[in-house]
Order: sequence, then C-alpha cells, then structure tokens
Amino acid sequence: MDRATFACSTAFFRDFGNSAAGDFPGGHVDFIDKVDSFTYSDFFRDYLIPNHPCIFSAKFTEDWGCRKIWVTRDGKPNLEYLLQKFGEAVVPVANCDVKEYNSNPKEQLPFKEFVGYWQEYIRNGYRSSRGCLYLKDWHLSRAFPEQDVYTTPVYFSSDWLNEYWDAVAVDDFRFVYMGPKGSCWSANVCGRKKWLLYPAGQEEFLKDCHGNLPFDVTAPDLQDKRIYPRYSQSQPPLEIIQEAGEIVFIPSGWHHQVYNLEDTISINHNWVNGCNVAVMWSFLQDELAAVQREISQWKEPMEDWHLQCQLIMKSCTGIDYKEFYNFLKVIAENRISILEKGLDEESSSQNNSKAAISTLGMLHAVFDLKRTVKVLSSLRANEDFRKLDLTSLSPSPEALLQHLESAIDTALL
Repeated sequence: MDRATFACSTAFFRDFGNSAAGDFPGGHVDFIDKVDSFTYSDFFRDYLIPNHPCIFSAKFTEDWGCRKIWVTRDGKPNLEYLLQKFGEAVVPVANCDVKEYNSNPKEQLPFKEFVGYWQEYIRNGYRSSRGCLYLKDWHLSRAFPEQDVYTTPVYFSSDWLNEYWDAVAVDDFRFVYMGPKGSCWSANVCGRKKWLLYPAGQEEFLKDCHGNLPFDVTAPDLQDKRIYPRYSQSQPPLEIIQEAGEIVFIPSGWHHQVYNLEDTISINHNWVNGCNVAVMWSFLQDELAAVQREISQWKEPMEDWHLQCQLIMKSCTGIDYKEFYNFLKVIAENRISILEKGLDEESSSQNNSKAAISTLGMLHAVFDLKRTVKVLSSLRANEDFRKLDLTSLSPSPEALLQHLESAIDTALL
C-alpha cells in the first residue's frame, strides 16, 4: 500500500540522508521542485511504476487552506483556530509511550481535551504523567466535508481505496495526524519529521525469530541475534527530514518509522492503484495463510472453518476475499464507464474520486483494467476463494472477467 504524507506549512526539504539497500539506486530520494513542468506521467513513470520514494517541495501545497489558516505566522499549529472549528469533535488518540501488541493503545477523546493536554505538555517542557499522546487516523475530511483543508494533488488521484469506499459510502483512507514533539508514526501539516525508510524486501531482515517486525527499528534489542537472527544482514535505513509544506511519497512495501521533531500536524493518504494492487492481493493471501496456520487445529471439527478464517482475516486487515472482489468490481466498472461514456461525462460524476481518475485519460483507464484482469484472474483461480459461497457476487467473477477483456479489446481497436 502506498502512502502519501502531506506536510503543510512553510519550509523546504534539506537532508537526503543515508544510503539504503535493495535495488533502489544510490539510496537517493529525488526532490521535486518544478510545479509547472512535473507531470503525472513523470510521476507515474519515475516513481509509481519503479516503486521509488520522492519528496515534493512546499510549492505544491502553497494554495491549501490548511497552510493558510491552520498554522501561525511562526510556523506553529494554530490551536486556537482548530479549537474554534473542531473543538467538539471526538478524535482517536494514541499513547506513544505505551506498547500493546506491537502498537500504541488508542482512546477516543474530545478534540478540545486533546488540545488542552497538548498545550499543557508544551508548557511542562514536553512532559506529562499521561505520556506522549498523538492524534492519529482522524477522518476529518469525512466528518467535516465542508472545510477547505486541502486538494489532493493530481499525482495521487489514482486512488482505488478511497474511490471504492466513496462508492459504498462506508469509510475512507484520508487521515489527519496531530501531535507534540517526540510522538511518532506517519505524516505532517506543520512542523518537521524524520523518516527511516527500508526498501521493500529489507523488512525480512528486521523480523524476529517469530516473524514479527520490531516496534522500534532503533531499539538495542535488534542487535541480539537470538531474537533478531537476520538483522545483521540488513542495510542502514534511508534517513530523510521532511520539512513543513512538503509531500513525501512512500512506496508500497517500504517499512518506515517516523519521528516528530517538532509539534506537528499532518494529512495522510494510504492508497492502492493499478501499480500495486497485485501487492495488495499477495498481502491478503499471506494474511489468510497466517490465520489458517494459527487455527489449523480447528479445521476438522469446525464446519465453516474457511469462513471463520475469512472473518478473522477481515478483523485484522479490514477486508476479506469477497469484499476484495467487490473492490475490484467497483474499480473495473468505473473504468469501463470511462471508456464507454467518455471523459467529459465521467468528470461531472458526483463521486469525486471517480471524477479525479477520469482526468487521467483513456489510456490510464485501460492500464487499470489490464492490472485488474490480472489480479481478478488470480483471485478467481484461488482455492480459498472458490471454497466460499460466491452466489451472492454479481456479476459472477467469470462474467466480470469476460466484460473486462471485451472492454480492453474494444478500447485498443
């Protein structure tokens, strides 16, 4: 799953950091500064397809509403304004000082209570008996759609996750994060962050003897070969500093750890598209296999064992195989609609995500269909998928595949 982190404020990127492993050339992260000449095609060719990170300068976000009104003149979070607009909202807050099952425990707090804590935390020299609290995964755009916060850059408009969830009107993967200096996890709106990035594949060397990734990639425990037997084979992470106003693109499969170097507000998107949907499908297969191993002793006595495995997987990943099929179907039908009805009609659609993808053109729609066909063919042939009751799927996987292949053939005539 790709991640785009939108850091909104006023400064520029400075530190390109250390070398990284894998096939990422030179351990160098490109800094993109030319707003007028850098096109979606450039991003697609040089970063999406090869799965390489990059940083967009603050010029790409200078017109965003959040940069103008969420930040004080000295570059700090404008907490008084945010209180005025969102004070009564209830937000998810994590405690960065506590570890539970390899993550930070979260609670729901009124936004005004979180801001009160944050202000006191700063006054006390960044100390509190409550620990270091961090607002994360707040669906602000969904809760306050009327607010002029930001506009998704065209480079990130091929966003299948939000396209799907917008279509079914259930969820989204657009988040706001806010937290004091010293908190950690992904993203920014003002302030600075330090990122540690491991290219895809390097995470295998970071796993412990049970196959779990570390909670903190800088922890001394990683030097213990009894716990992390392959850590010595890992390469140093790529280290970058994200300044306010900049956008960082984190490619699929790149394990990362993030530190807030200052009081920070961030906007973040997780998204899947034609470039990495096959990675998503591989991930789901691995997750299901892990669940099956965990409850293998119950396979014989449990009549609906395969269904229970799907339910457990969905509780962990948010999606099961049947919903993944529906996810592919929605994307595919939207692309077919673009090809059949044309770009002008689709760009006036009420679904903003669907309208955004239509601006990328007919060839991109064909690219997406081809990638969908490849994954859908694999899903249809998958043994675990075939064991499910598929009668509720409409159209059937076979019929949908035929429709997609026909649409591609027609488009390429």
